[in-house]
Amino acid sequence: MPEGKIIKALSGFYYVLDESDDTKEGKVIQCRGRGIFRKNKITPLVGDYVVYQAEHEKEGYLLEIKDRTNELVRPPISNVDQAVLVFSAVQPTFSTSLLDRFLVLVEANDILPIICITKMDLVNDQKTKEAIHAYAKDYRKIGYEVYLTSSKEQNGLPDIIPHFRNKTTVFAGQSGVGKSSLLNAISPELELRTDEISEHLGRGKHTTRHVELIHTSGGLVADTPGFSSLEFTGIEAEELGYTFPEIREKSAECKFRGCLHLKEPKCAVKQAAENEEITKYRYDHYVEFMMEIKDRKPRY
Repeated sequence: MPEGKIIKALSGFYYVLDESDDTKEGKVIQCRGRGIFRKNKITPLVGDYVVYQAEHEKEGYLLEIKDRTNELVRPPISNVDQAVLVFSAVQPTFSTSLLDRFLVLVEANDILPIICITKMDLVNDQKTKEAIHAYAKDYRKIGYEVYLTSSKEQNGLPDIIPHFRNKTTVFAGQSGVGKSSLLNAISPELELRTDEISEHLGRGKHTTRHVELIHTSGGLVADTPGFSSLEFTGIEAEELGYTFPEIREKSAECKFRGCLHLKEPKCAVKQAAENEEITKYRYDHYVEFMMEIKDRKPRY
């Protein structure tokens, strides 16, 4: 049976890319899911490797979903190699708290994060510009790749493009930060729809309505619907520290095994935060997220 990868899911149809075809970018087969997926409560996701059958490109059926290396809920996508987390410097205002939420989710799923701060051309205030550069320095110190970009002026784009080759990349971030604009600047032929920031709400409108993998820069890139909140469903209190690289590294020096880095004595992480070896706002976010996980209602 032929195999492929789901690159788009829309209105009950799954569009499967079969790269074994002789054409440059493979062929795309429109498929439906078999009833067995609903029975087993399995929802095919964009990014899934699948076995399918089809007599022609209009009438195919998914027969099997291969094991996933990872999967995200919001946006719904699987088998992602890396995530470009897109955050604007202004309009909407840059938020370290929201960025850290995205980083936790990405780290928990073993996806390589790349931080991209957009709309640098709109930063006119010197204080704001200095703050953005300081944040970029903080995250680079942790070990993250951070790029300051402008889709309008094309700044920073040549540095990001090489990351896409032979990778499946998801673009994610708050609504209105310029994900689609960034992709359009990288690959103008995509002509993805964009909108202005809503002045009444102070945030972006959702311009991307579904998840779709698109060929660009030698790889597959997903433009995803924007969203502004994340829940830590599936992440336990004992696991949270591993999603903060600097806390994960320092926790090996804690006196007690299983230290949650809150009130435990001789905690190396708390000491590092007090000594500013770990950035204060990052540790504060860790504590905030830990309380959120601990207060979470158990699921039955």
